[in-house]
Amino acid sequence: MGILSRASYIVRSKVNAILNRAEDPNETLDYSYEQMRDRLQEVKQGIADLTTQKKRLEIQKRRLEENVEKHNEQAREAVRQDRDDLARQALEKKKSKMNEIEDLEAQIADLQQSQDRLVEKKDELQNQIEQFRTRKETLKARHDAAEAETRVSEAMTGAGDEMADVSRAIERSEERTEEMEARAEAMDELQDTGAFENALSDEDSIDRELEQGRTDSEVESELATLKGELGKNGGESAEAESAAGSESESEAGNEPADPEIESELEELRDEE
Repeated sequence: MGILSRASYIVRSKVNAILNRAEDPNETLDYSYEQMRDRLQEVKQGIADLTTQKKRLEIQKRRLEENVEKHNEQAREAVRQDRDDLARQALEKKKSKMNEIEDLEAQIADLQQSQDRLVEKKDELQNQIEQFRTRKETLKARHDAAEAETRVSEAMTGAGDEMADVSRAIERSEERTEEMEARAEAMDELQDTGAFENALSDEDSIDRELEQGRTDSEVESELATLKGELGKNGGESAEAESAAGSESESEAGNEPADPEIESELEELRDEE
């Protein structure tokens, strides 16, 4: 197969595929039905034209028959007047008209046969059209039902183009939502760990820890006051706190200290 032949074959295949996709079976059936009705109308028109022609010949035949009768009367009258010459002329005309009548009768018979054949074909075609119309409506109903069932199935399974677009939109929305949720959780975690400093504040992580320590001390002091007012184990709590403080100081004393830091701490204590 040559290049041009292959190219022509490919083009025809593509065009055929496009036409198949664009073709609507219901429209095709309706178009075929209308074409058959047009053919039937043409047959009926042909029958009408043929019948009209036959009627014209029949009218002409009747006129000739009237002329034949007239020539008969002329011949009789001529004989009564002893005018054989005129009688002979009238009979000659009569014979000519009768020959014309015979020709017309043959033509009329041919036209009648043609008319009968066309009427039979018209009846057959009309019967076929009625059968096709019944089958067409049945096929259209089956096609519409199959199309509706296919759409329902595609909607239920998500196989249709529209449902596929909806599914992709839902997937993209879920991905963006999950991404935003993860980003929000990450921001909260970084905020809790102090990784982000407040751009409008001069405080750093040390200031926040000291502030938290002061808040805890105030809470503990208020708690001790409440317990003292209620008279519940106030002495034991104080002893326990004192013991805990001694232990923490002894633990802190065991660790090696930086001389410079310890000197600054001593100065801070003297200032207090």
